[in-house]
Amino acid sequence: MKRLSASLLVSGALLSGLAACSSASYKDPSPEELVTIDFGSTDLQALAGDMVSSLEGSPSLTYMENPGKDGDKRVIFFIGDVENRTAEHIDTSGITDKMQAQLFKSGRFRFVAGNVGQGQIADQVRFQQSGAVREDMMRQRGKQLGADVLLYGSLRSIDKKKSASLESAGRTTRDKYYQFVLRCVNIDTAEVLWVDEVELRKRSKTGVFGR
Repeated sequence: MKRLSASLLVSGALLSGLAACSSASYKDPSPEELVTIDFGSTDLQALAGDMVSSLEGSPSLTYMENPGKDGDKRVIFFIGDVENRTAEHIDTSGITDKMQAQLFKSGRFRFVAGNVGQGQIADQVRFQQSGAVREDMMRQRGKQLGADVLLYGSLRSIDKKKSASLESAGRTTRDKYYQFVLRCVNIDTAEVLWVDEVELRKRSKTGVFGR
């Protein structure tokens, strides 16, 4: 029993020591992040920010007429998909979500629910019409706003690598280029009202020992 107790004490001390070596803390999400040259939070912020500035400055998206909009002529957006054509696993909806939040705060645009929201709305309407909800509070189909424009696009990347050599002093160079393209299309006419691109390039050099 004494030997067992001593072993447990030693194990406990080792675990405490290991725990003391680890740490975690909150960081400001605004400063530049470049742990690797793969897609990261700074890239997401840069792409979203540049596209928001471009959209807000577009004369074609100042207002749009529609008899059903009454006096509010602000452009109504439907946020479509951004196709990920990179080799990385990137959730491109994170870019459009950030864009929508910033555009909404500006007060210049209106939005209708996207595909996920539409699915949940349909589920809720079916529930309300199942008999579980009072008739005078049931929501009906056919009352949604119609979007004026569809926003969609793509994210591409080109990744190049130059292996270590005598000329490079044993260092490996990796270069990554991103191209982000978005379009706003008039849903009535299919006319492209706005299109823009944002480009990013990052480079890293790594030696034999990670330097």
